[in-house]
Amino acid sequence: MRAQVYDAVGAPISLRQIPEPALPPDGAIIEVRATGVCRSDWHAWRGHDPVPLPHVPGHEFAGVVSAVGREVAGFAVGDRVTAPFVNGCGRCDYCKSGNAQVCPDQTQPGFTHPGSFAERVVVRAAETNLVRLPEEIDFVGAAALGCRFATAFRALRGLTPPALATAGSAAPLRTDATVAVYGCGGVGLSAIMIAVALGARVLAVDPSPEARATAADLGAVLKTEILGEADVAIDAYGSAETAMASVRSLRRGGRHVQVGLMLGGDARAPLPWDLVVAHELEIVGSHGMAAVDYPAMIELVVSGRLNPRRLVRETVPLAEAGEALMAMDDPVARAGGIVVAVC
Repeated sequence: MRAQVYDAVGAPISLRQIPEPALPPDGAIIEVRATGVCRSDWHAWRGHDPVPLPHVPGHEFAGVVSAVGREVAGFAVGDRVTAPFVNGCGRCDYCKSGNAQVCPDQTQPGFTHPGSFAERVVVRAAETNLVRLPEEIDFVGAAALGCRFATAFRALRGLTPPALATAGSAAPLRTDATVAVYGCGGVGLSAIMIAVALGARVLAVDPSPEARATAADLGAVLKTEILGEADVAIDAYGSAETAMASVRSLRRGGRHVQVGLMLGGDARAPLPWDLVVAHELEIVGSHGMAAVDYPAMIELVVSGRLNPRRLVRETVPLAEAGEALMAMDDPVARAGGIVVAVC
């Protein structure tokens, strides 16, 4: 099959023929119809997140089941599906409690094994990790749900402080809550769209004019600095500077959610612990969203309250996916939305 492959950290990514993936007994093979080009894949290509080499990137995908393992009963050939970027083992206590996103035996297409920049990709523990797609969501829109949209959704729906919840409501944010978003790439724009749909006032910070314009179009108020006015603040970029700014933007009792990857020197970045203690702030991480939590997000998409397709800035053929990923060396030049490769 055709796939985009790189042989070494930072080496050119090129389209070539590779062997078909093997089918695990508990897994499924997905014929990829669309796959997002994500900054997480760029981090792996640049060596910030180790992956086996040579490597096929890609972890935000949607497609059609082309084969199922002998242990799989819940899905069949021809089903339209997507999957979280974290695939839980399906057996441990974390998976059984609905928290596959932190499974200690997780696999990740595009990281632990070949990804979706290919005509076909494997999903292991298929019954735990596959998500059925309704006809109302096309493959490009489903790929845009990917790790960025789903992670942002859980950061706002599943990780919201109890004090901000509305009793008896499906929306976890009060309608008068203020959400600050640092970094308006794919995950930041997703967070803005979701927060606005949930009724929040959204403030956004990003240096890119294109990203800022898209954020404003989605309903965010643009800022250069936010101090002490956010109930929830999301670092959607991932750096010492943005994490610090996110925490400093919080009101007393607020919550900082670290969504952007903190790698290299930023992995040990300091935070203003005097404010954390004195203002009783909460610091949490968000590592994707388990398949079991997808239905609530999909319901909002089908209803029209959320439209991930609106975040897609550009579609390219699979043959150009590697080029699109390498272009992320200049994040400002590629700002303003999500790139999706179609097969």
